[in-house]
Amino acid sequence: MNNVEQRLYQLGITLPAAPAPIAAYRPWVIAGDLLFISGQLPMADGSLRFTGKVGRDIDADQGKEAARISAINGLAQAKAALGSLDRIIQCVKLTGFVNSASGFTAQPAVLNGASELLADVLGEAGRHARAAVGVSELPLDAAVEIEFIFQVSV
Repeated sequence: MNNVEQRLYQLGITLPAAPAPIAAYRPWVIAGDLLFISGQLPMADGSLRFTGKVGRDIDADQGKEAARISAINGLAQAKAALGSLDRIIQCVKLTGFVNSASGFTAQPAVLNGASELLADVLGEAGRHARAAVGVSELPLDAAVEIEFIFQVSV
C-alpha cells in the first residue's frame, strides 16, 4: 500500500471506481506535469447524493459533505490517471461551483469540504489555490461540482 492509500485507509476512506463522464469529454487529461480533472459531482454508490440549491434545498453542512464526496471522486480520477496517488506532487488549483440559492454567500465554507479532505489526505501537497463560485444551476441539479489541477511526477 502506498503512502497516500495508507492515509486514506487511516481516514476510513475507500476510493470508488472513477466515475464515468456524463457527456462528451474526458474525465482527465495529462499535459506535461499537470493532471487536469474534469468537474466531479457528489456521486456515491452510483447515484447523485446531494441535489438542489445549497441554502434552499440543502444546508451548508450538507453542501460541505457534497464537496467532500466530489473531492474523493477527484482522487479516484487521479488514481485512474496515474496508477498511484503517490505521483501527486501538489494540488495546484481547485475550482468549485456551488448550486446556490438566491442570497447564499457561504460558497467558501461549502468548498472547505473538499479543501480539508485534500489536506488531510495529501498533507502540505493538498493545500491549493482555489476559486469558490456560486452558480444558478449545475448538471443533473448537483449541489456541487469541483475540478482539479494536480502537479504530478512524470
